Amino acid sequence: MEPWVVATGLIFLYLVATVVLGGVANRRMAVDLEDFLLYGRKAGFVVLYLTVVATYHSAFAFLGSGGFFYTHGIGFWVAGAWTVLVGGITYVLGSRIWALGKNFGYITPADLLADFYESDAVRILTAIVSVLFTILYIQVQAQGLGYILSVASGDRISFELGTLILLVVAAGYLIAGGLRAVYWTDVIQGAWMYVAVWVGALVLAYELFGGPLELWQRVATERPDLLTLPGPEGFFTPGMWFGMVIVLSFGIVFQPHLMIRYYTAVSGRTIKWLGATTPIYLMTLYVPAALVGLGGAIVMPDIAVPDRIFPEMLFNYAPAWLTGVILAGATAAAMSTLDSILHSNMTVLTRDVYQRYLKTDGSPAHYILIGRILVVVPLGIGYILSVNTFEFLVVLVTLSGAGALQLMPAILGVCFPSARLTTAPGVLAGIGTGLGALYATLVVWPHPLGLHGGVWALLANFVVTWIVSRFSSPPSEETVERIHGAVERFVYEGDPA
Repeated sequence: MEPWVVATGLIFLYLVATVVLGGVANRRMAVDLEDFLLYGRKAGFVVLYLTVVATYHSAFAFLGSGGFFYTHGIGFWVAGAWTVLVGGITYVLGSRIWALGKNFGYITPADLLADFYESDAVRILTAIVSVLFTILYIQVQAQGLGYILSVASGDRISFELGTLILLVVAAGYLIAGGLRAVYWTDVIQGAWMYVAVWVGALVLAYELFGGPLELWQRVATERPDLLTLPGPEGFFTPGMWFGMVIVLSFGIVFQPHLMIRYYTAVSGRTIKWLGATTPIYLMTLYVPAALVGLGGAIVMPDIAVPDRIFPEMLFNYAPAWLTGVILAGATAAAMSTLDSILHSNMTVLTRDVYQRYLKTDGSPAHYILIGRILVVVPLGIGYILSVNTFEFLVVLVTLSGAGALQLMPAILGVCFPSARLTTAPGVLAGIGTGLGALYATLVVWPHPLGLHGGVWALLANFVVTWIVSRFSSPPSEETVERIHGAVERFVYEGDPA
């Protein structure tokens, strides 16, 4: 049997398994909006941990990070500091978001912000930012999936067809089983992805170089430039790396698929354990990614698309059965994030748009049906973008995070009680200014003074939010007492009953 048949067959076998899980989840699902959208707020530590780390590390980690190591060397590890920040953000901020969701029944990020700021305009703008910038994240996963299937099949399945097949499968089990199906498949995908990356990297290192140390020595001899940190010139200045740390930590946390994850936890203690342990998984996955990228720069120095280095090396140098198993893990990496983003966009569109403004008196079954239909919207847009525009996967992720980062001043104003309240006009003006500054510092004057445009946009956002909030009416005393009081009770007393 030809190698491409084995590799592709194993990937399709994996896809069948995810569809079956979606069907089983459908049978277990209650006709209840919280069950469909939030797993009934009953996610324990193991399930939540594996779905969160699998959602973070997607095609970005499996393909994009290898491509960046291949092109830019170990400097990418500097940006990897974001993995530690993610743990701290989850422990401190994520637990507060959970407590507010538990107290007041929030389902989306816009629920939290609109309730505190007493503003439909804040809800609408938050929903727009939530969906708009996660569409880019869908593009990242779609491109990664297209790369995997086209390489595994020896280009017998085109990039466009491979992307479409895998997008439809992810949407299919989401439509069938809601967030329960996403969580169940993510448990498998999170474990499979981690093992697959390590096994694939070590097999290639021993097959091609005799081991990781020998690989490192070859790189030091033949490509010492890949073992240096970014210099003061060019795109990857220290300011750019600092910006990537901020964008890839806070920016990804504030995307709806991660904030919704916080709402689903069974307890605040679960969120704190999540924050304490998540960096272990996230950091250690970059070690095999470096082996793949650096080793690939030696044995395949002229590859046209650096993000394809891992599947290309497997297909050329690993046994067919192992290539299939590992590429199924790569597929799991991309789909574990894709399904989460499709779910979050479905949730935002259903909850913040349809239920809020188009039909306010529908039954749970009606809203579940509408959510299933609305999955098609972000899926279609993401597919069109993925087959018509090509960028480094890491670049797309940072742009996506930079957009969601503009919600930061508003979210901090809710989660951290202060004598100086942030106001709805301040939030609206700040987000608007931040988005305008993001465009200016990415397109008109890219990354002024060597600092990432996302950070410039956030600074502009904070300044405008603070100024406008000083001269506009704050939320009502009743609302402030209700929400900030819930935060303070959680901080000092622990989980609400």
